[in-house]
Formats: sequence, C-alpha cells, structure tokens
Amino acid sequence: MTTRRTFIGTAAVGSLLPTAIRSHQATPAPTLLAELVIDLSGSPDNLTPASTYSTRDWSVLHAIYDSLLDFGPEGDILPQAAEVFETDDAITYRVKLRAGMTFHDGTPVTTAAISRNVRHIQEADSQISELYSVITEVREIDDLNAEIVCAEPAAWLPSQMVVWGVLLPESATDNTLANSPIGSGPYIFEDWVQGSHISLQRNPDYLPGTPKGEPMAERVVYRFVPEAATRVADLSTGQAHIIAEIPPDQVDGIERSGHQVITRSMLGTAFIRIASDAAPFDDPRVAQALNYAVDVQTIADALEGPEARRLASVFPDPRGIGFDEHLEPFPFDQDKAKTLLSEAGLSDGIDAELQIVAGSRTDVVEAVVAQLAEVGVRLTIVATELAAFNQDWHNPEAPALRYATWRPMYDPFTFLRLVINSEGFLSRYDNPAADELIAAAAVEPMPDVREGIYHELARELQAHPAAIYLWNLVSTVGVSSVISGWEPRGDEYVLPLRRS
Repeated sequence: MTTRRTFIGTAAVGSLLPTAIRSHQATPAPTLLAELVIDLSGSPDNLTPASTYSTRDWSVLHAIYDSLLDFGPEGDILPQAAEVFETDDAITYRVKLRAGMTFHDGTPVTTAAISRNVRHIQEADSQISELYSVITEVREIDDLNAEIVCAEPAAWLPSQMVVWGVLLPESATDNTLANSPIGSGPYIFEDWVQGSHISLQRNPDYLPGTPKGEPMAERVVYRFVPEAATRVADLSTGQAHIIAEIPPDQVDGIERSGHQVITRSMLGTAFIRIASDAAPFDDPRVAQALNYAVDVQTIADALEGPEARRLASVFPDPRGIGFDEHLEPFPFDQDKAKTLLSEAGLSDGIDAELQIVAGSRTDVVEAVVAQLAEVGVRLTIVATELAAFNQDWHNPEAPALRYATWRPMYDPFTFLRLVINSEGFLSRYDNPAADELIAAAAVEPMPDVREGIYHELARELQAHPAAIYLWNLVSTVGVSSVISGWEPRGDEYVLPLRRS
C-alpha cells in the first residue's frame, strides 16, 4: 500500500516514489588523473546561478556547486546535498542535509545555505525568478533540517531546484558569484581567463556517495573552442580528453584516431517557435501547414543521427513527464500543407523571417527552409548574437519564427511556463486552452494525474501548434582512449565526474 508521503518528481505514470529518498553509497573511484581537459564549444555566458541558462554555464556551475537534488540517469530526481527530501502535499518539502559537508572556504554547509539560494533567485533580475516566487518561506529547523514552504502545490519545484537550487555560503557576494564562485561541490574554482579557459581544482573534502558522481582528476580545465574541427584535433592529439558537440561528419575521423564517440539522446527538444501574435501565423491552419511541410525525420537522420526522432509535440522523451508514446507526430505531407495554406487565403505563399543564433546549426535550418519553400513559405534566415536572441523572445518586432532548443526537459514546467503560457516571460503564443492546462498541471501534486494533463496539452499543441516540432536533442561527445567509465548525462552537462 502506498502512503500519502511521497517525493514528487519525474515519476513514471501512476507511480509514487518512496516515503523518503536517502543518499546512496558509491564504490571507490578509479585512480585520479593529474589533469582533465574538456573542450566546450564556447565560453559560459555567466556563472551567477540565477543567470545561468545554457549547458555550457551549467557544466561549469555544477562542477563547483552542489544542489539539494540531482537528475538520475533515467530522469528520476535523487538527493544530492540532501540526505532526505520528502513531501506529503507538494506544498511543504522537508529537507535533511547530509552531515559533514563544507564549502570551499571551509565553512560548514547548513540550512542557511538553502535560504540564501532562495533569496538569491527571488531577488535576481533573472528569467527564472518568477519560478521561485511560489516559495513563501524556508524554515531553518536546525543546521541540517529545514522545510521549504510553497504558496500552493508545486510538484514541479524539485526539478527546478536541480538546476538552480545550488547551495551558497555566507561569503557569497555579487562579485564572487560572477567571478570567483565558492560552492560545496566536487571542484574548487581556480581561475577564469576570458576567451580561453576556466580551471578548477579537486575538492579534497568532497563527501563520497552522491548521485552526481566522483571527481575524475586533481585538476580540470574547461577550454572554450568554438571550431568543431579544432576540438576534434585537440582530442586526436591528446590536448583534450572530452570534447563536446561533434558534427556527424567528424565522427569517423575521431574513431580512426582510436578515440571513442558517444551519442546519447538528451532530455531536450528542438523546435521552430511560431509566434501566434503575428499574422498570418495567428491562424492555426498556417501553423499546422508548417508542420506538414517539413520532412523532419529525414532531416534528423541526415544531420542529427539515428537517435533523433520526430516529435509529436514539445515533450521529448519517456524519461520526462508529459511524453505520450501514443501521440503520433505530424506526417510529412506537402499536399496537405498547400491545402491548409490555401484554406487560410495564402495560395500565393508567405514571405517571412526565421531567426537563429549566430554560429548555430545552419545546416539544420537551411534544410527546413528549403522544404518550406516547396509549399510557398519563403523564409529569410536572420542570424542574431546569443544575448540579443535571448532578449528577442518576447519582442513583437522580432521574426515570428525562431529556431531554438530547450533542455533539460525532465519536467517541462519551466519551458511551458516561460515559452508556451501566454503570460510567459519568453512567450508570443496565445492559447487560452493551453494556458488552462498548464495552470492545472502546475498545482497538481499526483504524478499520474499531472501526466494525463500534459498528454491533453500535447494534443492541444497539435491542434494549435506553438512550433514546428522537430526532434529530441542528441549529444555526440568525443572521449579520449585514456578515459574510462565516463558517460554523458541526460541534461547534457559535461561534468568531470564518474557516476557509480
């Protein structure tokens, strides 16, 4: 018999997780490397926790900090700095910290660190501050026990705390957060040479037995290498041990040089956002036509690899809540697309712009644009620098179409709240029926009921598409032959850790 006390996370349909989830013990780690070099495709935009929005940011951030919780390999939420994290109602979360943790400045980790994190997020000029507004109080019962109290049921909150709920020391200031972060995680910040690298030292006081994993090296260097060919050369010559974001045409060369290529399906989604506040994209028939017009699976097979699957909606993977394996994607049917455009009074086609981030995958976008042209949708690609691109999400003067990706999507709440909900900070989509379903799921504490609401939302997002739904994200990583036991994570963080 299942009790009412349950950990609320990305559970499978109809399931309730155990009364209290406790930390597990890890097996001893293999011998440490003296130095591990990781090539990222660019520099982090920010290390201030409330302002980190990219995989590059999070890869470095979560090497330095620990959150209360972490994502397990199958999308389950596990205690990280917490020993126990539990709730009866998704309103009050009871937390017990692991004993003996210290920050890199030598001070003990206590429940005051939870309060500092909540204040930091709530008071920041951040895209995600609103998410933390549901928290009304952190009750610090003693140094290790606390309660996080919400204004209403918030079953989605644990998944947000995995990403942004990092524990902060009393010594944290705006300057240290941005430039010399002090955490309690497996590595200690050493230096940041802008445009070149960030280096970290192993934390000798890091407690073993966490789901995030054990340190792999005494020193780690994250290098910023935008050119894929240079990253591949670094791996081949031994100058790097792990390299991110390998293009498909580089895979054979890496394998010929004796190194490993690991391809994994990520908990993320690729899409072309359709702004329904701009004509003619305010007509659902037009948005449907765009989805019928693109042979998404063929493009995915050619440019992403065999693990990329055409999605029926924004939900990418059975490991995350909301994915409905019975909902079929739009079929490729350009005749249907032309018919819908004609019914919408657009027999002569459409001229519009498609916004992308400068330096992103133009091959993917060009393939989509070419197929849309075959049904009379003539698009001009507009490349925008990342900072300006992010500022343009809600800008009514920006192009109505934009190619984007979003991860992690273990729990889709953040994406739905920010991008799909009509009042979202990043939204240009207006659908009262979708708003109602998003609001209902947000306060539903039972995982199986919440899953059902998201299934209904997915059907609504097909009837009134918010995007051209593309594919689940796939990560292709190069790993040196001297590395053993390292695996990519589902959230695409490149962490210098081995999971037990």
